[in-house]
Amino acid sequence: MEKLITRKEAAEILGISIATLDAARNNGLISYVQYVQNGCVYFTAAGLQEYIAKCTHRAKPVERSATYRKPRSGRS
Repeated sequence: MEKLITRKEAAEILGISIATLDAARNNGLISYVQYVQNGCVYFTAAGLQEYIAKCTHRAKPVERSATYRKPRSGRS
């Protein structure tokens, strides 16, 4: 069985606050383990990696001009 990670440790690993971690958990963005209803919440390393993968976005190239007009030459 994998080592279970507490809420505080998971928040430190991800670099987010516990409130943000709880919001992600309540929205279904991150998987968790809870043995008893209203009991302690734990996370797995695999669950944290899945959350990081979901929240990672690829950088988009910078859009050039949206128009066909040329920029004005530098005036002094």
